[in-house]
Amino acid sequence: MIEDQVSHVLLAALLSGVTIAGVAALIVPPTRRLATRVRPYTVISRTSLGRAPDLTDPGASSVLGSGAFGRVFGPIVSSIAHRFGRLLDSGTETAMALKIRQAGMFRDAPEGQRVAEFRIRQLGAGALGSVTGFVAGQVFVMGTGVTLALAALGFIGGVGRYRGALESAIEDRRNRMRIEIYTVNQILAMHVRVGGGVVQAVQQVVGRGVGDVVDELAEALRLHRHGIPAAASFSRASRLTPEPACARTYMLLAAAEERGSDLAGALLALAEDVREARREAVKVNAAKRRAATLIPTIAILAPVLLIFVAAPLPSIIFGTF
Repeated sequence: MIEDQVSHVLLAALLSGVTIAGVAALIVPPTRRLATRVRPYTVISRTSLGRAPDLTDPGASSVLGSGAFGRVFGPIVSSIAHRFGRLLDSGTETAMALKIRQAGMFRDAPEGQRVAEFRIRQLGAGALGSVTGFVAGQVFVMGTGVTLALAALGFIGGVGRYRGALESAIEDRRNRMRIEIYTVNQILAMHVRVGGGVVQAVQQVVGRGVGDVVDELAEALRLHRHGIPAAASFSRASRLTPEPACARTYMLLAAAEERGSDLAGALLALAEDVREARREAVKVNAAKRRAATLIPTIAILAPVLLIFVAAPLPSIIFGTF
């Protein structure tokens, strides 16, 4: 009885706090920040100091939304997710931000907020796994210790599953870019051969193409339009891309824009290298799949063969029939 009263009081207090926060936000709305207006004028200064351009709209909504609920509970949840994330991942925030960028996740969020978005979703996946383990323990009427162990395992599994999804997204995007870069290099070489410049050739590809490689080239052009030299934009793209072949292409574009070189021949040679690498990868995958198909056969036939071989051994050794 007392526990029910305490739970009712806590629920009433929580609902009252949410209601008061919503009313306060309606009466006195938060002051709009000037970051959206000032940020385009600080691109060159930020990049000269080694910071990210961060051209995405900083007012994009987070996973908790941009309303009163997100403004009240967003910092709390972000702080908790950040602490758990630092415990679960040994890497730095910069390395995590690079992985998220390479995976193509949270493109609508500002670059400085993507790590927080990932941490919150990772914590949510762990909480969902923990609740699932706890419910499973309650449904099957297990002991308290077993139920808590299942909840802990569910939390670890949820967190690990979401981190594995990040690695899988990076690998999938790398494979797509490896397929796209061959065609992109061929088209760039054609535009350069007919007398176009590096920036003009990239503009033609970006204006008519789609895909992950085109997105990275479009970002490099966007930085160039905001005042960053084209060579620096392509060099930055080569450092951030997850695919080595794309990094080599961007470095060729940067070198051709800065010093001038036979860009068309280099792009065609790189395209042929990518084609050969893909052919070798297909052969390796085919060999692995062929070996994998033999595993069930060996697993079934090997015990039977051993039984037939071992069956006459007692009679041969002991002379019994």
